[in-house]
Amino acid sequence: MTPNGAAIRAFRGVRGYSARRLADLTERSPSTITRIEGEERGASRVTLDRIAAALDIPVEAITREKP
Repeated sequence: MTPNGAAIRAFRGVRGYSARRLADLTERSPSTITRIEGEERGASRVTLDRIAAALDIPVEAITREKP
């Protein structure tokens, strides 16, 4: 799946989470979260599922794929 980094960053901002907090919640490193948000790196389905769960949103809201 192709992550939409801007959407992830926006939802993270709405929740008031830092990249470090989201990393902690998803068991990923802060640099991984930053690179995904900057679209310098893709993300596995598992990582996107964890991000979506941490942000309490559907995974489709943070990917470029249509549901």
